[in-house]
Amino acid sequence: MVGILILAHGGLGDSLIHCAAHVMGERPPRLLELGVTVNDDPTRVLPRALVLVSQLDSGNGVLVLTDMYGATPSNITARLLAPGRVEGLAGVNLPMLVRALTYRNEPLGAVVAKAVSGGLEGVIHMTPADHAATGS
Repeated sequence: MVGILILAHGGLGDSLIHCAAHVMGERPPRLLELGVTVNDDPTRVLPRALVLVSQLDSGNGVLVLTDMYGATPSNITARLLAPGRVEGLAGVNLPMLVRALTYRNEPLGAVVAKAVSGGLEGVIHMTPADHAATGS
């Protein structure tokens, strides 16, 4: 099973985990978060992130999800990457996380691809006509 770490600003990771647990009916195993605040020194966060990655890796790798590319959490994530063992995706959203959790028994590369597609396909411009067409 691929481990998943959400490394994001503030409490976003904890909130996403809470929402994913609601959607999936229980808190998924091998899923952790690390929040970064404005007061955190990235050089002090990195060692904590490395420990979490080590805890999550059962031999199938770890996917690190971060919120915004170019910000402190993604810069820390970039220092964790080890192709084929630790992969990273920026732009985490709930559909991305749920898709990654759903396919996490696949190889790490497949989980990455499914997570990306879930994140992209989960962004939809809703219109009143769409709602009327579904009848719900």
